[in-house]
Amino acid sequence: QVELVESGGGLVQAGGSLRLSCASSGSIFSSYVIAWFRHAPGKEREFVAGISGSGSSTSYADSVKGRFTISRDNAKDTASLQMNSLKPEDTAVYYCASTFGPLVEQDERFDYWGQGTQVTVSS
Repeated sequence: QVELVESGGGLVQAGGSLRLSCASSGSIFSSYVIAWFRHAPGKEREFVAGISGSGSSTSYADSVKGRFTISRDNAKDTASLQMNSLKPEDTAVYYCASTFGPLVEQDERFDYWGQGTQVTVSS
């Protein structure tokens, strides 16, 4: 069993930055993939970024490439999503998720989810 807890969401103006954190417990952190998804009202949940257990591989949605950076600290059992140059269309609830196995982007492949943290970007 893996427990994930997100933090760091909030309200920011367009062009600003936020850093989301995901704290994990319950298993060997370095053994599983961590990803961030987001869910905006009226839209389907979408993959944002993912990182392999070792941190050597990352993947990003096209919409956030060059603006968001995913990272992890396996010594502290935490992962982060640095979000820069935020746009109003980035407004959503952001979820941290984990899965064992290869780095994937399909949400149905992820077994454990956090409760989500709201990110609101004003124009």
